[in-house]
Amino acid sequence: MSKSVLVIGAGPAGIASALTLQQRGCNVTVLDKATFPRDKCCGDGLTTGALRLLEQIGLRPEMVPDWYQCDSAWLRSPSGREIQLPLPANKGQFAAIAPRLHLDNALVMLARSRGITVQENSSFESVLRNDNDCVEVQTSSGLMAADFLVAADGMWSPVRRALGLSTTSYLGEWHAFRQYFCNVTGVASKQLCVWFEPDLLPGYAWSFPLPGNRVNFGFGVLRNANYSVQFMNSVWQELPRRAHISAALGANFAPEGRHTAWPIPARIDTATRSAGRVLFIGDAVCATDTLTGEGIGQALLSGILAAEAIVAGTTPQDVCRTYSEALDKELLADHRMSKFLGKILARPVGARAALRIANTNSWTRRNFARWMFEDEPRAVILTPRRWHRHFFSRPGAFSGNNASN
Repeated sequence: MSKSVLVIGAGPAGIASALTLQQRGCNVTVLDKATFPRDKCCGDGLTTGALRLLEQIGLRPEMVPDWYQCDSAWLRSPSGREIQLPLPANKGQFAAIAPRLHLDNALVMLARSRGITVQENSSFESVLRNDNDCVEVQTSSGLMAADFLVAADGMWSPVRRALGLSTTSYLGEWHAFRQYFCNVTGVASKQLCVWFEPDLLPGYAWSFPLPGNRVNFGFGVLRNANYSVQFMNSVWQELPRRAHISAALGANFAPEGRHTAWPIPARIDTATRSAGRVLFIGDAVCATDTLTGEGIGQALLSGILAAEAIVAGTTPQDVCRTYSEALDKELLADHRMSKFLGKILARPVGARAALRIANTNSWTRRNFARWMFEDEPRAVILTPRRWHRHFFSRPGAFSGNNASN
């Protein structure tokens, strides 16, 4: 007998979970309070790991307007040293930019094309029942019951709050600002740029290119006593005018729309992962990489793992245990490695040393780029079970049909 699953949230995590469940024979319904297409505060960057998972669930670059494939990254150290890190050519995609307005909508359309019911403008309201028999919730569309509920509803998950599991004072590990710029004519119009500014470490500023001389520009910092709201606001006002950043953007760049800010949760090691018949994924399980603040790949992976646990488990207890073990296996070592590396990059001397090593020769430049974009898991060297024969030689995603810029 097939299992029924209700997914709350139609972002990448929720849709990845829904597609995996549907492929395994489950009856899936997805709810989201928004109407698509809708924007989401994000840097829009996709790592190699994220791209491979998008390919796995059936998304193609041509489904996403303004998809931009990157072939290299341009980095600037706190001392002003600039290096270019090339990604492998003609071996698939290792880094791309995809505006969340278009990416998330494409994923919703993909789910519908597979026969999955996606109810937009439908909000979760409360959990009425969560026991050995079923999970029952009240939504703005009415009463709904299922064998399991997958909560892909963000870092302040209303589902988690309804179950009494939220930490009300939690503000995330990272905080980020973002705005789109147009009329970009400098190198940033074609190059993915990352600036390790001394006053942002271990955070960084970025400019990610999009078609039509547009970029996603922003910065992210770890939350601590040094980075008050006033500090972040003042940095945002002057950051694009710093000489080296302004030169990369070009003389005529202009803001497009308003800037947005958002918190980023990155504590997969301590987050609540499940409760009864409810599994938390994506930002709801705080799965973001604590080194970079990147979270789309982790969101996709957590959604897939939750789906696989639901299919494999025979009881709610089996499902929750299987899911937690899978998160530990796939993400915990990488989270710990990221925390360790973050401590090194928090000091200018550490950031400068890391980039000097990366710039040693053509081999280090090429493979540092692959490591930076998570071609392999962050802590793969320390986890022998993930070793394989094709380190630094695997093709990227979509290697059979690369999208052109």
